[in-house]
Amino acid sequence: MDMIKMGAFLQELRKEQGLTQEQLGEKLHISSKTISRWETGTYMPPVEMLQVLSDLYAVSMNELVAGERLTPETLPQAAEKNLAAALQNNTVFQLFERKKYWQEKWLADHRRTIALLVGILCGSILLSISIRRTDLTFAIALVSMGLAVFLRNRRDGYVEHHLYDEMLQ
Repeated sequence: MDMIKMGAFLQELRKEQGLTQEQLGEKLHISSKTISRWETGTYMPPVEMLQVLSDLYAVSMNELVAGERLTPETLPQAAEKNLAAALQNNTVFQLFERKKYWQEKWLADHRRTIALLVGILCGSILLSISIRRTDLTFAIALVSMGLAVFLRNRRDGYVEHHLYDEMLQ
């Protein structure tokens, strides 16, 4: 898949419609910077945007990805080539690997904070047990579970931001 060719084609189609990058960005609810990245071949539009662009420019998604207008004779070959490239470049395994990378990065960035929180909670539980306050022990255990859920949500938000936002750019 030639992203430079695709980007040049996207630029050509936009200009045929008489739109600036800013106008197209407003229409699609994205930044003109993102449009520029697509048109220079730096990033590929996500599938959802390819569908919108296909409708907007009245061309097929295969034509967008091929970076040229296709005839009925060249469409089947281009479709096969586009499908093979898409499957090769965007496998679920690669997505899983990128997700795992961002999860590990978040953990590495927050390891000290987590260790400090675990130490404080363990110390609090031991203290509450030593003074024989089971109600306090129970409350600390509930706070610990809530904190674990909070940290997991923060990690998932971080991963989602880095994983999916990079795909949309």
